[in-house]
Amino acid sequence: MLNNRKRRPTHPGEVLREEILPETRLSQSELARRLGVSRGVVTKLVNERRAVTPDLAHRLARVFNTTPELWLNLQQAVDVWETYAANRLTYTKLKPLGDKRAA
Repeated sequence: MLNNRKRRPTHPGEVLREEILPETRLSQSELARRLGVSRGVVTKLVNERRAVTPDLAHRLARVFNTTPELWLNLQQAVDVWETYAANRLTYTKLKPLGDKRAA
């Protein structure tokens, strides 16, 4: 279960920074040009200060011949993990339906 992970899932920006950009020898500026976005968008993404949106997922999928779902799934894993980490105590206080202690 994702909530039991000890370490944060890999951010899509890290995948770009550590794997894809070096392998393709693309600079951030060139990637921004190919994606049709500003260099700032790419910089924030590879520095993990920006989330992949559905629009950006479509752009990344087109440029790297992948699927938008790949990029969105990477982002969703990070979002779910970070939300759980930030709200763990609140979530543990919530009682599931059918739990007789919930009353």
